[in-house]
Amino acid sequence: MSIFGKIKDAIFGHKAEAKPTLQPHPTGSATPTTPKPVTTPAPATAAPIAQVDVEANLTALAQGKDLDWRSSIVDLMKLLGIESSLDNRKELARELGYNGDLDGSAEMNIWLHKATMRALEENGGKVPATLRD
Repeated sequence: MSIFGKIKDAIFGHKAEAKPTLQPHPTGSATPTTPKPVTTPAPATAAPIAQVDVEANLTALAQGKDLDWRSSIVDLMKLLGIESSLDNRKELARELGYNGDLDGSAEMNIWLHKATMRALEENGGKVPATLRD
């Protein structure tokens, strides 16, 4: 999985998958079954997809932690439990289209943080302008 994919999953959460449940068998023993999908007709107009509040989710995760996730890509990655090594930041920079030197400079890290926030917004996140620009 890409570094950005890991960041997005950590902030947006994973979609719940159907898990087998135990249903009583007529003989009294339990047998595993998988829930059957329910088919409903699509509404005439599609409901808008709810945006994930990126700032609120990150603020909640940061409670009690001394991390500057609002401006530091390294602290953001640490907050999300993602290795913040230079190699991972280089990979993230490539994924997001960084054209400068992949040297871990302040310029690269500032760009990465802003680009990550913009990419989160492009993927359904609600991100305030102060975190994108």
